[in-house]
Amino acid sequence: MKEIIPVLVCTAILLMGACHGNDAAVTRQEKKDSSFAIIGKVTGQDNGIIYLIHRQTGKTDSAYLDHGFFKFSGKADTAEFCRISLNDQMKSFFLENGKISMLITKDAVKQAQITGTRLQEEFNYFQNQLGKPLTDKMAALESAYDSASKKKNQKALDSLDKAFEALDIEQKNLVIDYTKSHPASLLSAFEIYSNFLYNFRLGQLDSAYQQLDPVARASYFGRQIQKMIEKTKLTSVGSAAPEFSNKDANGKSISLSSFKGNYVLVDFWASWCGPCRRENPAVVKAYQRFHGKGFNIFGVSLDDTKADWVAAIKKDGLSWTQVSELKGWDADVVSLYGIKAIPMNFLLDKNGVIVARGLRGEELVLTLQKLLP
Repeated sequence: MKEIIPVLVCTAILLMGACHGNDAAVTRQEKKDSSFAIIGKVTGQDNGIIYLIHRQTGKTDSAYLDHGFFKFSGKADTAEFCRISLNDQMKSFFLENGKISMLITKDAVKQAQITGTRLQEEFNYFQNQLGKPLTDKMAALESAYDSASKKKNQKALDSLDKAFEALDIEQKNLVIDYTKSHPASLLSAFEIYSNFLYNFRLGQLDSAYQQLDPVARASYFGRQIQKMIEKTKLTSVGSAAPEFSNKDANGKSISLSSFKGNYVLVDFWASWCGPCRRENPAVVKAYQRFHGKGFNIFGVSLDDTKADWVAAIKKDGLSWTQVSELKGWDADVVSLYGIKAIPMNFLLDKNGVIVARGLRGEELVLTLQKLLP
């Protein structure tokens, strides 16, 4: 199954549509508020510790519940996309200077009501007004996919894969339309970054980025988009695949260049990645069909535990070369190829030039049929 970034799947309470205000309001608020104050209440739990996770910096703050009440305060140099965490349940929100209110139910943290700052109100509106139709479609597709997977109904799975692809396009178009009408919004930069992480077209991403005004481009997420564009240019169709070498399960170092002379699929996956594991049967089928015609696969795992990695290789019948740094997302090759989500792959010709990327299911077979009839 194609892994769609679940930004629109977040659940939040519908609040007033503050996003309709002009972008100058953001500047006025930033000048007025020089610090933030989060005031919250947890119903159903009087004591315990609640955490504020700064996703962009890796910093974590904590506060004790006092009869269910809690408070965080500080200064935000820039708007951050953070998480509030309680009892291993999390809810994402935007942190910026100003007053932020949170109403949380003990066993339903994901449904927390978070209000206050203009950017958070805009985020609430986008998620619950503009994004809700896509959220509902995503939930229905995921339920159908789980059912078909349990029944091993490959025909249904193939059909649902196409539905996921169509939904992904619809989701990206929503973000593009929003950006056109809100070019100065930091939310536009955030949504572009979040929704174009997986298997995007470079031209489409660059076009969306160009819609942003200088303030949004200079934001954290604007800078991340720029980095994505730069990395993608290195691995775009027609480019020579960046050289790298990693060790297999026996500790032997294997380089990408050793596959020259054959068509090779550089396949990024991990044992813990559900969509990757569900995709593996299709990759196995393609390998068995075309290996004798000069097709090979170079599997690159983002695992961090050798035992899990090796067990998944055996269980899924992955008989081709597999390597891993066993560093998870911190692997050097992840940065080298600009990988933001898996499964992801790159098809190289006999000279190591990328001829296709992000091939899944039947699309992989159809591409190989043209190249290796």
